[in-house]
Parts: sequence; C-alpha cells; structure tokens
Amino acid sequence: MAREVRPVVNLKPYREALARPGLRSLLLVSVLARIPLTAVGVTLTFYVVLDLGRGYGAAGLVGALATIGTALGAPLLGRLVDRRGLRPVLLLCTVAEGVFWAVAPTLSYPMLLPTAFLAGLLALPVFSVVRQSIAALVPAEHRRPAYALDSMSVELSFMIGPALAVALATAVAPRLTLWAVGTGIVAAGICFWLLNPPIRAADEPAGPRRPVPRREWLTPRLLSVIAVSLAATLVLGGTDVAVVAVLRASGEVGWTGAVLTAWAVASLVGGFVYGAVRRSVPPLALMAALALTTIPVGLGGSYWWLLSLALIPTGALCAPTIAATSDAVSRLVPPGVRGLAMGLHGSAVTVGIALGAPLAGAVIDASAPAWGFAVTGAIGLLVALAVLPVELRHRRTPPPAVPAPPNQDLVPATP
Repeated sequence: MAREVRPVVNLKPYREALARPGLRSLLLVSVLARIPLTAVGVTLTFYVVLDLGRGYGAAGLVGALATIGTALGAPLLGRLVDRRGLRPVLLLCTVAEGVFWAVAPTLSYPMLLPTAFLAGLLALPVFSVVRQSIAALVPAEHRRPAYALDSMSVELSFMIGPALAVALATAVAPRLTLWAVGTGIVAAGICFWLLNPPIRAADEPAGPRRPVPRREWLTPRLLSVIAVSLAATLVLGGTDVAVVAVLRASGEVGWTGAVLTAWAVASLVGGFVYGAVRRSVPPLALMAALALTTIPVGLGGSYWWLLSLALIPTGALCAPTIAATSDAVSRLVPPGVRGLAMGLHGSAVTVGIALGAPLAGAVIDASAPAWGFAVTGAIGLLVALAVLPVELRHRRTPPPAVPAPPNQDLVPATP
C-alpha cells in the first residue's frame, strides 16, 4: 500500500494563523507604518549632507544619537505599555514624533544632535508593539507562521522605504523629504491608535496585579535569545556594508540595488518557508547558520551576479532568524512584562545593526572588502558558541509543572 507523501511546505499554518481575528489588519497596517520608519536614517543623512553642508561623519553622528535614543527608549516604552496600556504610549510618541519632524528642518546642526537623541528616545515603537500584539492575538501553537509574516513584512518595508526616501530627496529636496517622512510617521501613529491592537490575550489579566519580579522573567534563556538577536543583526549590518565595499572595489557599485534586492528576496522566500515547515528550528541554530554562511560570501567573486548568488543562503536565513527570536521572547516571559521584553528584543536588533555597519567598515578599511563578511560572520559564530551551554541546559531541564488556576465559580462538593 503506497504511503501518502505529505508536502514539506504547505499553506495550512498560514491559513490557521491568518484566521485569528485582528491579525490581518495588524499586519497590513504594520507594513504601511514601517515604510516611513525605515526611511529615517537615509532621510537624515541626505538632509545633513546636502542641506546643512556637513560630511557623512556628521550625518552618521546624528543617526548614531537617534539610534542610541531608540535603543534606550524601546524597553522603557515597553514597560510603560505594560503598566499604562497601548494608547497613552502611542499618543505620547506620536506627538513627540510630530514635533521633531516639524522642527527638524529649521534646526542648526548643533541643535539637531540632542533633538535627534530625544526623538529616538520617544520613537514610535511600531516594531515591538506589533510583535507584542501578535503574541496576544495568536495562540502559541500558531505564532511561528505569524512571526514569519511579520518578518517578511519588515523586509518589504525595508525594500520600499529607503528607496522612496532617496528618490524623493534627490528629485525634490531633502528638507521636504523630512516633512514627508514625518507626516508618514505621524499617520502611522494615528492608525495604530485607531486600530488599538490588543497587548494581552482574552484569557490573560488586563494588567499586572503586582510587579513581576525580575528573576521570574529575566532568565539566562531569555538573555541568550536577546544575545542571538543582537548577533544576527550585527551580521546583517556588516553584510550590508561589505556588499557595497565589494562592488565598489570591482567598479560595479551601480549594481548595488540589484544585489541588495536579490538578498531581500531570498530573505522573503526563507521567511515564507520557515513559517510553513512542520517543525520549528531554534533561534540559535538559525543564527549560527546565518553567521556560517556569511563568512565565505566575499570569496564568491567580485562580479555582481556571483555576489548575488553567494548571498542567497545567508539571505534565506535573515527573516527566519528574526522571526524565531521574536517567537521565543513571546513564549519566555509572562504577559505582564511582554512589552518590556519585546522592547529589549527591539533594542538588541537596533544595537546589532548599529554595531555591525561600523565594525565591518573598520575591518574593510584595514584589510579588504571580503574580510567584512568573514569577521562579522565569525563574531556571530562566537556568540553562538557562548550561548550554546545555556541552550543545552535549557533542553536538558524539563519544564516546570504549571498548576491549574483555581476556578472561582466552582462550589465545593458536599461531603
């Protein structure tokens, strides 16, 4: 009797996840809301260089201060969401974003520096809010495809946002681009305020009855996932810079957009497959594979099409790694601190990208473009080895028994 052959990849997990009420609208709004957010860095760079007449180092300092503010602010805003709810935080951040983008084109460079830091501190927390809401909308058994969809939507936003900002800044003016991006961010805040996605599931308490002790949620396992998230985006940030350096050294810098697009498409495909396969893969394994496949990319040749082919394996692991870390964080913390934990995850992602780009640049300046891939990939592997004992200890330890909650509606039996 012939055995039924089941496909390795199927659409059933996506259908089950998207059947959850509220998830489709959340993902749609998140794609549109992230587009202006992904354009912030390049927009500030064009404004500082072209309108203020400063160098790229000065522009990088503005971006660095905004990034530091965002990294510090994400967990603080997440904690505020846990304690006060989503709408007050969205209102605060939307007003702060509106003020910054309205006045930024009128500020001198010395005034722009501290203002950019403050704006980053109160940046609209779309990325962490979406991931927190997914954990509230989707049961744990369906979260993997939901977070895969989230990672793919992030990839789409990064493919669209910076390209639109560059086109607008070069065709119109960087100053007007600042106002356009600011308008988009404020509109995103308003849309999320109106949507008001849940941050707690229906069967979870509406708010913490008592502060959750740190030792109950800030575990070595959670810290290892945060470290994996940081290392993964460090590798990605370094790869981004190394791609430009390789193409510039070979005189094919004009093909940069095509190579990065191929890399992003591979990430989309990888994210789709990750959400559809039958078995999940640990975040550590995905990050280690991402780092390992990044190391030899620089040996693929200096032609743009060879570089594109060499980037396919590492690209296919980008979205799955971010999705897996988001899923892991949502499972490792209680609902009362989920916003704070997602904020820490967002900070790790932000810091990793911020470190990866200058690190690869310094290595490339001191050696050759191919070493940018090798060094950032090697750092990722070192982080994987460092957190491996925590992962192994977690797998050997059986999960604690969770007692059933008492049912207040039950009447004691009569003896």
